[in-house]
Amino acid sequence: MGNYGIDIQGKVLVRKALRRGEVLPFFAKLSPCLIGMEACATAHYWARELIRLGHTVKLMPPAYVKPYVKRGKTDAADAEAIAEAVSRPTMRFVAVKTVDQQAVLMLHKVRDLLVRQRTMLINALRSHLAEFGIVAAQGPAGVKAVIAEFHADQVSLPELARSAIRRLIGQVEEVAEELKKAEAEIVAWCRSDAASRRLLTIPGIGPITASAISAAVPDPTLFRSGRQFAAWLGLTPRPHSSGGKERLGRISKQGDGAIRRLLVIGATSVIRLARQDTPGRAWAKRLLERKPARVVSVALANKTARIAWAVLARGDVYRAAPAA
Repeated sequence: MGNYGIDIQGKVLVRKALRRGEVLPFFAKLSPCLIGMEACATAHYWARELIRLGHTVKLMPPAYVKPYVKRGKTDAADAEAIAEAVSRPTMRFVAVKTVDQQAVLMLHKVRDLLVRQRTMLINALRSHLAEFGIVAAQGPAGVKAVIAEFHADQVSLPELARSAIRRLIGQVEEVAEELKKAEAEIVAWCRSDAASRRLLTIPGIGPITASAISAAVPDPTLFRSGRQFAAWLGLTPRPHSSGGKERLGRISKQGDGAIRRLLVIGATSVIRLARQDTPGRAWAKRLLERKPARVVSVALANKTARIAWAVLARGDVYRAAPAA
């Protein structure tokens, strides 16, 4: 780990490489100071440990630090760039997550992995069975139907095929059970978290989305507005402006892709009910009259993200506007 220290005038005081076991003893001997770090793997752990020693720690996205690297890619050059970047008044920082928040986010990552594994197993099961004329419809009901059909007609298949399909079915059922347990734990944590319960009052946000936002955004005041929060999620148009001409492209898809995906899925479920005359869906209903459904779902996800930021920043619940 590269270590680069400067005083308030910018004079270099320390330039030293530290091994993992030397980091905490080194900083334990120092007086409380400002420490800048890139928000990469294990960064939150080190931030918590250094804060415990009395230091002020600020985490920065690596993409925001990179412009300060003068030349080449070395630990020493990176440490010097971090020292420069952390002192910039316009730098954007990442909130240090608590152990509990990281645990919830880890559970979300495990859930995402299980969902991907389940999809892979189901696709493999469908394709292998199709080779023997057993075709499944899409969706969970189709999977159940094709498994039932396999059990009914498996005597007509070769023994090796039956053995392979049984293994796939066992894996599908096992992953589905683990996925159910993970989601139950997420829902239980969501019910115990005050911020998550406030987020649940927003249309299109369920326990999975609410807990993910609450754990990933421990300090909403790091964002100046709901639009900045939506931009952080990659839900705002990418600008291509020059010479005074404003050109906006598609959404940037930068930032937290997992939360963005959850918000879009929630918005899609909301617009399915947009034809009902309810205040929470009137905006989406009007937009559907002139825009495609997918465009509306992304626009509604953007709006939901802004509402979520307001709910977190103000410590209040969502209240739908009264019908006109």
